[in-house]
Amino acid sequence: MSNDPHGGQPIERAGADLADASAAMILVHGRGARARGMLGLAAEIGRDDVAYLAPQAARGTWYPNSFLADLESNQPHLESALGLLGDVLEEVTTDDGDGSVPLDRTVLLGFSQGGCLATEYAARNADRYGGVVALSGGLIGPEGTPREYDGAMDGTSVFVGCGDQDPHIPVERVEETARTFEELEADVEKRIYEGVGHTVLEDELEYVRSLVDGVAERPNGDR
Repeated sequence: MSNDPHGGQPIERAGADLADASAAMILVHGRGARARGMLGLAAEIGRDDVAYLAPQAARGTWYPNSFLADLESNQPHLESALGLLGDVLEEVTTDDGDGSVPLDRTVLLGFSQGGCLATEYAARNADRYGGVVALSGGLIGPEGTPREYDGAMDGTSVFVGCGDQDPHIPVERVEETARTFEELEADVEKRIYEGVGHTVLEDELEYVRSLVDGVAERPNGDR
């Protein structure tokens, strides 16, 4: 087995070029899904001045077992997936002649397994992002996993939303994720939806639209 199963995976794109973009969004798909499907969110957000990038997991899955499983059981896929997110963020934020978008104008969003990956990446690489959004997701690892991360989110808006009837994501893990990001000095919005399963709600999309509007329309230099 390769030590980098997600290495060289394609990235789907929509919206503005990085050179012309007011903001960027990295969209991380769920288990068994496709990156192209996540670009449907770009249409929901409705801003053509945003650069949307959606990396594709090898064989449609970022890591093989539950996000609640022992971390080692999901290797090397988990580290490879986190590395791919880092590569995408580097492409977005580094100007190699094709333009770039600063990290504090870049939103990292994931659904389900992608939401777990997005929050885990952000916690391990705490910094000032444009925003971090987990739709039905949370930090990775079994109960009792140490949540000791370096750095700080410096007021980054972090959204965690999930239904209380979600068969894959325990409410307790969503709450732990929110607490962890609060400790990392993020501005956290946690929404638990009563009677809702594993899905994305219009209420969550409204939050995302507002978040992206705020990032894209913020005057240069403002944080």
